[in-house]
Amino acid sequence: MGCCDTKGLLSIKDAIQTMLADVSPIKISQNLPIETALGYVLAEDIRSPIDVPPFNNSAMDGYAVRRQDLAECDTLPLAGKAFAGQPFDGEWPEKTCVRIMTGAPVPSGCDAVIMQEKTESTADGIHFLTTKVKAQDNIRPQGDDLRQNEIVFPAGTRLTVRDLPLLASLGIRQVPVFRKPRVAIFSTGDELKPVGEPLKAGEIYDSNRYAIRPMLEKFGCEVIDLGIIPDDQTQLTETFEKAQSLADVVITSGGVSVGEADYTKNILESLGQINFWKIAIKPGKPFAFGKLNHSLFCGLPGNPVSAAVTLYVLVQPMLAKLAGHTQWQAPAQMQAVSKISFKKSPGRADYQRGIFSIENGQLVVDNAGNQSSGAFRAMSAANCFVVLEQERGSVEAGEMVTIEPFNPALY
Repeated sequence: MGCCDTKGLLSIKDAIQTMLADVSPIKISQNLPIETALGYVLAEDIRSPIDVPPFNNSAMDGYAVRRQDLAECDTLPLAGKAFAGQPFDGEWPEKTCVRIMTGAPVPSGCDAVIMQEKTESTADGIHFLTTKVKAQDNIRPQGDDLRQNEIVFPAGTRLTVRDLPLLASLGIRQVPVFRKPRVAIFSTGDELKPVGEPLKAGEIYDSNRYAIRPMLEKFGCEVIDLGIIPDDQTQLTETFEKAQSLADVVITSGGVSVGEADYTKNILESLGQINFWKIAIKPGKPFAFGKLNHSLFCGLPGNPVSAAVTLYVLVQPMLAKLAGHTQWQAPAQMQAVSKISFKKSPGRADYQRGIFSIENGQLVVDNAGNQSSGAFRAMSAANCFVVLEQERGSVEAGEMVTIEPFNPALY
């Protein structure tokens, strides 16, 4: 396809901007226990209720000392012990040391901890192999990680597995979060059959929902799966009406091309409006976006790779805004040397499936296999998209290309 064949196609950037302009973040919030808050977006700033650590503590197993004592004598009698949860709270005589374990509070007056590897036990006490010690050596000061009332996570942060232990370490039991976006999905087409049923001539399995549903869940959405709907205008209309009554967004797979049995456009015109219909992206040109009376609408192409690519590239940022996920970032892109040639015609940005690696310190990328929009095997094998710019032509081996490693939505 050449440039002359892409007149009227919306660029990816303009398509995303148009979609974002029509989205208002969900403002309904609730308080959830942290054990059920994974994947939710914070509705308010989370501030630390305590200093972390809450007291000066030892970073090593060793001996708490006063540097002045050590400057006068390299062997100090043992005055006691300090363990995590069992601090030394007795009187600490001058020119003595305290055995201390990692995490234990340092005794009052201690200005250094010497690791046990730099000591040896003698009849006269603990002999220190070095007496040149820096102030606060091996001591974690109170509030070194977080200060009381410091913002830990700003509003708009989506909680990850890494975040929950931090909240627990602060004693935070519940967090205010926004309601997750509700997304209703269904596939359209007489040729589609559920997985597990025998196929008749001309039929194929509906594989798209097996990518769409988990991707949406990884985006942080609540998914309402309405199954497979045949190419029947009455059934499709009823399903659209049901979907928009249940969800913030309705996402279909198939039915957005120009075939005689593609009723989606007519239904949308009767139930809402279409903002745009075709995008300068490959695979995935027949992607539709619009509004129903009570929800947003995204129509994904029917080919499995096209559906996954458009959901990932175009719908993901829209859903992030809807969820109130202000900390969301587009997948990172970087430059790599192409190990092989990639076929491409100018006119559409091309998201080919690739496998990147590092060879001799250089980032390189190879073809993941068949690049047909109906062949999902290469998508399964890939770990990145090779993003070929809209007006770029074919790529020869050895040229630099832009790659976009998959983010967690595709793992």
